Amino acid sequence: MSELLSGAHIMCRLLEEQGVDLVFGYPGGAIMPFYHALPESPRIRHILVRHEQAAAHAADGYARSSGRPGVCVATSGPGATNLITGLATAQMDSSPVVAITGQVPRAMIGRDAFQETDVIGISLPITKYSVAIDDITELADKVRTAFHVATEGRPGPVLIDVPKDVQNQKLEWPDPATGRELLRRPALERGLPGNLEAAVRLIAEARRPLLMVGHGVILANAYDAVLGLAEKTGMPVITTLLGISGFPERHPLHLGLPGMHGEVHVNRAIQHADVIVGIGLRFDDRVTGNTAGFAPQAKIIHIDLDPSEIGKNIPVAVALVGDARELALQLTAAVGRRECEAWREEIRGFMRPRHEQYRGDMAPEAILAAIREGSGPGTTVVSDVGQHQMWVAKLYGYQEPNSHISSGGLGTMGFAVPAAMGVHFARPDRPVWAISGDGGFQMNMQEIATMVQEAIPVKMAIFNNGYLGMVRQWQQFFHGRRYSATPIWSPDYLKLAEAYGIAGYRVDHAAQLDGAIASAMPEPGPALVEFLIEQEANVFPMIPPGGSLSEPIEAAPAGAFTP
Repeated sequence: MSELLSGAHIMCRLLEEQGVDLVFGYPGGAIMPFYHALPESPRIRHILVRHEQAAAHAADGYARSSGRPGVCVATSGPGATNLITGLATAQMDSSPVVAITGQVPRAMIGRDAFQETDVIGISLPITKYSVAIDDITELADKVRTAFHVATEGRPGPVLIDVPKDVQNQKLEWPDPATGRELLRRPALERGLPGNLEAAVRLIAEARRPLLMVGHGVILANAYDAVLGLAEKTGMPVITTLLGISGFPERHPLHLGLPGMHGEVHVNRAIQHADVIVGIGLRFDDRVTGNTAGFAPQAKIIHIDLDPSEIGKNIPVAVALVGDARELALQLTAAVGRRECEAWREEIRGFMRPRHEQYRGDMAPEAILAAIREGSGPGTTVVSDVGQHQMWVAKLYGYQEPNSHISSGGLGTMGFAVPAAMGVHFARPDRPVWAISGDGGFQMNMQEIATMVQEAIPVKMAIFNNGYLGMVRQWQQFFHGRRYSATPIWSPDYLKLAEAYGIAGYRVDHAAQLDGAIASAMPEPGPALVEFLIEQEANVFPMIPPGGSLSEPIEAAPAGAFTP
């Protein structure tokens, strides 16, 4: 039986068809027909954010933690443009976000109508697929195609722009004209047997092999396959920023984080390696430093689902294009069992004590250890961008798969709080922490209101040092300590928490850590904990701009700290 439905009602039916039960959004004039129809789809829960950027980040957090597309909705003009930073974040980190935007009626397009913006033109460079619906008869095929493109192969964001009059058009549903072939990308070239044999041979001949794990391992759910490959070959394992929690950090083969703020022994291992097996990573500049000096002795075996990433940044000896899990299993089956104890012992000789310098007892290690111990197993940590992001990446100690979520490629401040909301809805029975600096937190702190209204029990941690810390650190080291526009004032966060009606705690001594976290965790809704840390604390080591991994700065210069 068919029925006469509006485009807006068909949009809701299509979301239900795709298994969507949650959308993050903000209504407005051009998307109003959709919002009028939405209550007739009670299976779809709508979360009213306080800013459209937060809707995109929340959908992103949901997608990263569930493996399903996250959906966000906005009106035309400023509503649509406010989504753009979140979509770019999802594109850089391969997250399947579906954005639905309203548009002015078709007759008004191109006439500078109220809240008209060419969102297709704006979004094309930062989405996998961006499409305008020109008629209601196209709606079903294009929406289905968008969901397909978002999740096939390497995931990524898509955008569907629907004019208001198309939302009001009527069509018999189900439409007998729908169901045509979905838009499909060219089939990926899989790793050929010869390439596999070459990779196996390089691994067998290597004296100093390394396994580098990226975000693709998490996206492919390849944890066990990669663990098996590492244990069979004895290769030490390095995890990139987005590869963190793709390999258990307490495993004896795990080394740590590479690159700009990676540990000295990790970067030295890269520089001494003779074979590097990279699985699901882009070899981006924050990992490689100056590419001319990256891994000068190593032959690279690059495993990635996206052929465009092969050789883009680093020349490779063997390319294996395909699913990370499938190829890791094939390699594991083909390689011989071996140990790399002499190589691992050599790497242990590279290790250096950390040189973070603090006045007082509020070291990041202590704060993160207290959060880890006080939150228990199953906790997901969502970090913002800045100094605290590096501390969270290096010091927390992730054991469970996909328990660390952060903005890597775009480095989007303000990501953590809204993304953590999405993580909660994907994992409602597991604790979630959003950890931010005082700068990033203030970019999206309005989402506390969303948490209160929707009873979202995310716990928020603020590392408050009164600076835009990462920029200040660069100013200290490379700009003569001219702290231009980096001191940042904050509100009284305890009063802010009180204004929103949530629990708030301030910690300025290590003795208060356990008590504050123990008080925050059982709160039925959100809670906020402010940690007052050393103002000029730095992240060490660091690779200077243009430097190679062999040129780390391991400590602050003399006289770096003011009295």
